[in-house]
Amino acid sequence: MAKRLDGKVAIITGGASGIGASAVHLFHENGAKVVIADIQDKMGQAIADELGENASYFHCDVTNEDNICNLIETAVSKYGHLDIMYNNAGIVDSPFMNILESDKSDLERIVGVNLVGGFLGAKHAARVMIPRGKGCILFTTSAATAIAGLSSHAYAASKCGVLGLARNLAAELGQHGIRVNCVSPYAVITGIAGGIDEADVPQMEAAVSGVGNLKGQILKAEGVARAALYLASDEANYVSGLNLLVDGGYSVVNPSMMKFIGSFNI
Repeated sequence: MAKRLDGKVAIITGGASGIGASAVHLFHENGAKVVIADIQDKMGQAIADELGENASYFHCDVTNEDNICNLIETAVSKYGHLDIMYNNAGIVDSPFMNILESDKSDLERIVGVNLVGGFLGAKHAARVMIPRGKGCILFTTSAATAIAGLSSHAYAASKCGVLGLARNLAAELGQHGIRVNCVSPYAVITGIAGGIDEADVPQMEAAVSGVGNLKGQILKAEGVARAALYLASDEANYVSGLNLLVDGGYSVVNPSMMKFIGSFNI
């Protein structure tokens, strides 16, 4: 089979773990030259060393504009151009935090990485893509962009902000042949939440799947990466402004009425 990203150059932020690491492996497997951007230096460099040719690691704090500028310039200098900017880096806070318990500092921290980081990545990717008249900018958002009550207020605000940014960018950058899209997953058990014992992952995945809509399937990081691969590839050459929900229909289904009726054995 032809490799779906053959000859393309991709930057993936947050590429040292979780969804980002899965995307790094999948993009590289499909022929892309991949730059892994993260602050987890040992993990990022280990992936680059494992993949070898056409993979490199770059330390980058996405909230720092100088870091983002250097990241973009390094990728272009090394590979000649940039085709794909996947703004995947993100952090979470407690999903159970109510508005009265939420601190301004928590909001600023979450928005700083999830929204501002994506904004800066898109800005400087566009700077090198516009002269070429083509390119693809991706964001990892969340099913929280489509349905309420899935996360903390700070996290929901940051991800809904990213979606608004992506749509605005699609309108502007479409005039320069640049596509802009989002991948919005349902809950995925990764290291982003911190403190997860590998032995507990199957049980946690089963629990999350149990309250999901699509039975018989468990969403893993690889599943989200496959959706990103599609949007990054030429198969999606006329897809822009899309919020691709990878949530098994969770955001469009409310089963509460049927469960209520079923409780009466009607």
